[in-house]
Amino acid sequence: MPKLVVGIMVDQFRYDYLNRFRKEFTGGFARFLTQGAVFTNAHYEHFPTVTAIGHSTFMSGATPSVSGIIGNSWWEKETQKTVTSVLDEKTDLVGALGAGSSPRRLLVSTVPDELKISGKGGKAFGISIKDRSAILPAGHMANGAFWFDAQSGTFVSSTYYSDALPAWVTAYNGEKFADKYISSEWMTLADPTKAFKKPVRSPGAKYAELDYTPYANELVEGLAERAIDAEKLGQGAKTDFLSVSFSANDYIGHAMGPDSDEVHDISVLTDRLIEKFLQYIDKKVGLANVVVVMSADHGVAPLVEVNQARHMPGKRLVAADQNKALDEALTAKFGKGKWVTNRAEYGITLNRELIASKNLDVRAVTEYAATVMREFEGIQRVYTHDQLLHGQVPNDRFHSRIINGFFPPRAADLYVVHYPYFLYDKTGTTHGLPFNYDTHVPVMFLGMGVRPGRYNQQIAVNDIAPTLATMLGIEIPAGAYGRVLDEILLPQ
Repeated sequence: MPKLVVGIMVDQFRYDYLNRFRKEFTGGFARFLTQGAVFTNAHYEHFPTVTAIGHSTFMSGATPSVSGIIGNSWWEKETQKTVTSVLDEKTDLVGALGAGSSPRRLLVSTVPDELKISGKGGKAFGISIKDRSAILPAGHMANGAFWFDAQSGTFVSSTYYSDALPAWVTAYNGEKFADKYISSEWMTLADPTKAFKKPVRSPGAKYAELDYTPYANELVEGLAERAIDAEKLGQGAKTDFLSVSFSANDYIGHAMGPDSDEVHDISVLTDRLIEKFLQYIDKKVGLANVVVVMSADHGVAPLVEVNQARHMPGKRLVAADQNKALDEALTAKFGKGKWVTNRAEYGITLNRELIASKNLDVRAVTEYAATVMREFEGIQRVYTHDQLLHGQVPNDRFHSRIINGFFPPRAADLYVVHYPYFLYDKTGTTHGLPFNYDTHVPVMFLGMGVRPGRYNQQIAVNDIAPTLATMLGIEIPAGAYGRVLDEILLPQ
C-alpha cells in the first residue's frame, strides 16, 4: 500500500498545453511526462464541462447523472432559488461569517471515502482557492477541506468538518501571505522587467484580484505543504489522501483566453510550482511510497475575436436577448406572463407555477419553447427534460455526453447547446460544452505501482477513480462509470 495518495487538479488546463509549452516545462509536468503514465486522449464524457462536475468526477468516477452534481450551481425546485454544488445552510463557515459548504449534495462515494470505509485509510484533506474544488474530491469523510476567502485573505472551512480551524491553518493565515502577494506585481517570464496588467478588483473583496495571478496557486501549494507536515501525511500505518486544486489558471484563462501570454506564463509557472510540491513530498514521504495523479476539470474555448482573426468559426451571443424573445414567443402562444424562471449553465427553467395557473401541459409548453430556441442564431441543439428522461436523443458521442449530465430531480426544463466556439460571454471566454476543446484534458499517473509510458488510447477521466481503487485494493466508488486502466499497473 502507498503511504499517501495525492490528487492534483489544474483548473482549466487543456491537454494541448502539454504539447504547446513542452520545451519550457522542466519541472512537475516534465516529471510526469518523462517518469509517469501519460494518457494523451483523455476526455470528460459529460455536459456541462464545469469546475464542480470535473472535481466530483475526479475521485468519484461518476457522471452527473449519478453523482447529482450537475453544475457549479442550479435552480433548486424545492426552495425556488439558485444553490451551489456545495452550499450547505445547515453549516457555518469557520474562519469567516456566512453559510458553510459541504459535500452533502454529492450522492456517491469517492476514493478517499472508500479508503476510509475499507479500514485502510488514514487522514484525508482537500485544499483549493474554490470551495467546490477543495470539498468534492476529498469526499464525505474527509478530515478537512480548506478554501480561500477573498474578503479576509485567509483560508476557511466549514462546521461540517470541525468547529475550529486546525492550528496549522490558523498559523498559516497568521503569516498573512495574501497581504504580501496583493502588493506584488506579476512579472512576465519573457521580460522580468515587465508586469502583466492587474484585473479590476471586485467591489468588497479586497483579495479577489489574487485569483488572477500565480500567487493564488502559491497560496494553495504553501498550505498543502503545511498539511503534509502538520498532519504527518504519509507517515502513519494507513494510507493518507490529499487533493490539491490550482484555480488561478482558470481565472486567468477566462479573462485572457488560451492563446494569451498570461496563460502561457501561468502554465510554465504551474509546472515549476508542482515540481516544488513534488520535491516536498519526496523529502517528507518519499515519492517511491506515493501515488500521484494529475488532471484538469475542463478545457476552454478560444476567444471569439482570436478565432475570427484565424478565419475560424465563432460569435458572441446575447442570452438576455434570447430570453426576452423566448418569453415573447411563449406569451404570444400561451398568454401573458414571465415564462423563464432561471437560465444558468446551459439550462433553462420555465415557470411551473405560471404553467399550472393556466392549466397548460408542461410537456407542450416545454416542447414549444424548444422549437422556438432552435430557431435562434448560434443554437445547434436543444433538449427537453422529457427527451432526456426517456433517452430520446441520437446515439452519438456528443449526445451521450448530454445524457450523462442529466440528473432528473435537479435538471432544468431545457438544455441549450450552441455551436462550437460560440459564446454568451460579453468578454473573455468560457467552457462547458461537450466539444473536444472543453473535454480533452491531461490524465497522468506517477509513483508507486505505475508503469511509465505514453498511452494514446481513448479513455475517460472517470477511469481515474476505479484505477486508484484497484491499486489500493478497496471498493470502487459507488457511482464510478469508468474502467480500470490496467495497462499502467505494475504487478504487485
